[in-house]
Amino acid sequence: MNRLRESIDNIDAAVVHMLAERFKCTQQVGLLKARHQLPPADPDREARQIARLRRLAESARLDPAFAEKLLNFVIAEVIRHHETLAGGAHETLAGGAHETLAGGGHETLAGGGPGSGPEDPREP
Repeated sequence: MNRLRESIDNIDAAVVHMLAERFKCTQQVGLLKARHQLPPADPDREARQIARLRRLAESARLDPAFAEKLLNFVIAEVIRHHETLAGGAHETLAGGAHETLAGGGHETLAGGGPGSGPEDPREP
């Protein structure tokens, strides 16, 4: 049983790290949406994501309804972040391509990584 619980703990850690990476990407999308004055939510994209995740869940033998609930929870949090950015983001022209986030943090958009390539600000 200990071996199984250790595996579960490792999987939980991986899930947390994957979510953190996902939110780094969606933060960049939120900055782009704020810059281009796009709405925080994109219902068409969200519907496509939910349908895709339900198919993935079915193929992985995971309850699609559970997967949909999880994605809806994540999407709601992403939209909340995007709404915050829309209300408080502004560009800092001095010093390169930096965005000042609500709360005083900075995200670099230059030099590779998320947000540095072709951008589609509609991604949730």
